[in-house]
Amino acid sequence: MIRVLICDDQVIVCEGLRAILGAAPDIEIVGLAHDGAEALELVAQHRPDVVLMDLNMPGVNGIQATRQIGECYPGVRVLVLTTYDADEWVLDAVRSGAAGYLLKDTPRQDLLEAIRDTAAGRSPVDPAVAGKLMAQVARVAPPPVSTIADQLTPRELDVLRLLGRGLSNADIARRLYLSEGTVRNYVSEILSKLGLSDRTQAAVLALRHGLVDQD
Repeated sequence: MIRVLICDDQVIVCEGLRAILGAAPDIEIVGLAHDGAEALELVAQHRPDVVLMDLNMPGVNGIQATRQIGECYPGVRVLVLTTYDADEWVLDAVRSGAAGYLLKDTPRQDLLEAIRDTAAGRSPVDPAVAGKLMAQVARVAPPPVSTIADQLTPRELDVLRLLGRGLSNADIARRLYLSEGTVRNYVSEILSKLGLSDRTQAAVLALRHGLVDQD
């Protein structure tokens, strides 16, 4: 059962999502929040698997709440569901630790699959905003492969390859028999050494340089 917390400042949206998602046999709605502060309280109380997060809310907005959830509850994954597809919203959400990004006109079945993917450690992104992420990443001049190998330790290269496959920190930790905290440290080191701003850039860099094994 996937435990989901819904956060949106519009009551009718929260109730509608609860009705839509609650009908799925593998999803349990554990709470409704109407701003980021309330979401943080309910995350602490219920520890959901996925938080369905709006962005533009009064008080603590979705960007701020996503960042705090990632810092305090790294096992909880945030899937953004918003009307905003402007570059700054998308990039800020990803940099704050959002696992995925959907628009509110997403069809019901696609939303359900995105929640399942998020809970499984994958990172669903609406096609309407995927191009914005790729364009932003493309503006970062990637170092040559030899430079990457020279800058990273063998273990950091292992982590980078798994980032390129879209794995979460928890999944990487299980694959490499490490703690999640150790993986977070490796990710931070990779970003710092390669001059990248977020794990999305690292994943795309790994793909562009053929560092990802194709299973």
